[in-house]
Amino acid sequence: MRRWLALLVAATTSVVLIALLVPMALLIRSVAENGAMARATTAAESVAVAVGTPDLALAVAQVSRPVTVFLPDGNVIGRPAPRSEAVRLAATGRSVTAEARGGREVLVSVRSPEGTVVIRVFVEDEELLRGVREAWLGLLVLGLALVVLGIVLADRLALAVTRPVDALAGVSHRLAGGDLAARAEPGGPPEVRSVALALNHLAARIGDLLAAERESVADLSHRLRTPLTGLRLDVESMRDPEEAARVGARVDALERAVSAVITHARRRSADRGSCDAAAVVRERVRFWSVLAEDQGREVSVELPSGPLQAAVSAEELAACVDALLGNVFAHTPEGAALSVRLAAGPPGAVLTVADSGPGFDAALLERGTSGGGSTGLGLDIARRTAEDAGGRLSVSRPAEGGARVEVTLSNA
Repeated sequence: MRRWLALLVAATTSVVLIALLVPMALLIRSVAENGAMARATTAAESVAVAVGTPDLALAVAQVSRPVTVFLPDGNVIGRPAPRSEAVRLAATGRSVTAEARGGREVLVSVRSPEGTVVIRVFVEDEELLRGVREAWLGLLVLGLALVVLGIVLADRLALAVTRPVDALAGVSHRLAGGDLAARAEPGGPPEVRSVALALNHLAARIGDLLAAERESVADLSHRLRTPLTGLRLDVESMRDPEEAARVGARVDALERAVSAVITHARRRSADRGSCDAAAVVRERVRFWSVLAEDQGREVSVELPSGPLQAAVSAEELAACVDALLGNVFAHTPEGAALSVRLAAGPPGAVLTVADSGPGFDAALLERGTSGGGSTGLGLDIARRTAEDAGGRLSVSRPAEGGARVEVTLSNA
């Protein structure tokens, strides 16, 4: 916008200056020519006073410009000059001005007792244009200075408009990135201030809607968990142990599905946070190490010595680690070793969980296809956590066997 405004002002100023300076330049030239012709006419009239007197030659000599006097008898006094058609016309009694080679000639006709005397004063082109080029150069410099000044002022004015607009764009990108606390500072023209106020109102409205959604999620959690608790109590009161176990497994699966839906809804409703991934992973590995020790599993842990920030909340990352480790314990036999590694890497942090079990294929990334009675929600939750944090989840089968899950997380 700044460039377009500058070009617009430059074009407008140029048109105005051309319309003003061109007539002024022609006027300056006309004034210079008229002044030179007036001085020449004055000189011719000063000589005309001496026509018919013995002092004519002296009067011609005293004029500081080329003067020629054509006498009726054909003689010439002063500077020699040819008898042009204009001189012959002036000899008939008419004073004229005519173009000549190298300038103009002013011809004054004076009647004397001997006949008509023609006084010729020659004005050179240099005298006709004296001072004109300097004046034109001054006008050109003035015009260029005005154009530059107009462009500078237009750029300052455009900056006063574009700077608030750029700030609005930045606030919009922050809101789109999940920073709901971003607000625009009203400034600039009234229209831009109005847009800033509207954007702030929109951001506040989005915050209100998300707060209402969080309340709805909390209400949903209460409404769903209450009947699930009732179902579990009914299952425990069943007399047939096999039927109770079968229905209990269904209730457990339903409860895990409901928990996953509520967790995902809360994650969508909550603001995007950050945490020290090293501290979270260290704490969750310590928690699962107790169960690993009971099952005779060898646990290998490799964590950075210092903090490693990741663009995910501590609760989400803890749920992701729990899901990955829970899958290892659920899908591998007791005694199978596992390793947890967290390291810095593009785009920020890389979490790797590997085991020496039978392994699995990429179908586990899809909800409900993991087999073994599991819903597959563990890997699904880990995948969503990675994607929400600007990363991804990948599953591979190492050459030495087992399975390896790698979760990349972006920097906070």
